[in-house]
Amino acid sequence: MAYGSAAISVAFWWVLLMGAFRAYGGSFYEDFEITWGGDRAKVFNGGSLLSLSLDRVSGSGFQSKKQYLFGRIDMQLKLVAGNSAGTVTAYYLSSEGASHDEIDFEFLGNVSGDPYILHTNVFTQGKGNREQQFYLWFDPTKNFHTYSILWNPQRIIFLVDNYPIREFKNAEEIGVPFPRTQPMRIYSSLWNADDWATRGGLVKTDWSKAPFTAYYRNFNATACTAADCAKSWSSFSGSSSAAELDAFGRRRLRWVQKYFMIYNYCTDLKRFPQGLPPECNRRSKFL
Repeated sequence: MAYGSAAISVAFWWVLLMGAFRAYGGSFYEDFEITWGGDRAKVFNGGSLLSLSLDRVSGSGFQSKKQYLFGRIDMQLKLVAGNSAGTVTAYYLSSEGASHDEIDFEFLGNVSGDPYILHTNVFTQGKGNREQQFYLWFDPTKNFHTYSILWNPQRIIFLVDNYPIREFKNAEEIGVPFPRTQPMRIYSSLWNADDWATRGGLVKTDWSKAPFTAYYRNFNATACTAADCAKSWSSFSGSSSAAELDAFGRRRLRWVQKYFMIYNYCTDLKRFPQGLPPECNRRSKFL
C-alpha cells in the first residue's frame, strides 16, 4: 500500500510565513536540556541526535528550553528495539502546576514480536481521561518516524508520518475545557512502568535486556513562544488560523481509526456508566 501526506488546510501556515511565528530547530544542544538520568541521556553527532536510556537503576529525560503556545511540533523517534515490555517512551507537551494542560504521545513497550501500543491523551486543567490507543502500520524500532502535534485555539491534531491519527476539537461552548491559555514545554522520558504498561502489568521488564535505548532527531517547532504568541495570535485567531483537515486528511484519519485504533474513551460505556463525555456524542460537531 502506498502512503502519502495527509493534507491540512494551509491557511494557518500562511500565517506562520507572514511572520507571526518563529521556527526553531536544529540542535539538541540549543533547544533542549537533559533533566534527569545523568549520562543515560546523551547528545551527539554535533547536536543532531539524542538518545535516552533506561536501566535497572534509572531512566532518563529531557525538556525544551522554550515554552510554546500554539503551532506545530515535530520530532523523529526510533523506539526501543527487541523486548521492550514494561518500558514507556513518553513524548509530550505540558504546562506546569496542578491545573496543567498536556498533550501526550506515549509508546508502550511489548515483548519481542508484538507491536508497540501508541497511547494518546489530552489533559485540560489537570484532568485527562481522554485516551485513544493505536497500533502502528510499521515497526517503529527499525527506522525513524515523525510524530507531530498541531495545536491551535480550535483543535489539536496528532500525526504520525504526516498521517492524522486523532483530532481533539475545541468544545468549550458545551462546557469542555480546552488547552489554549497555558504555554507548554516539550518533554520526553524513557522509564519503567511495568506495573501497568504491558498487558496491564502482567508482563514485567526483563532487565537482562537493559539498557533500553530510544533515539531522537530532526526536531522542529513551527510555533510561537509564549511571549511572541501573546503579542501576535489575537490578530489571527478569529478566522484563517484554524488549521483543519481537508477532505483528503479526513479520509486518512478515518482509515487510521478504522484499522489501527484499539481503544477509544468515547466508546467505553463501562468506564462512563453515567454517560459518555459530552464531546463524544456522535451527533456532535466536536467528535
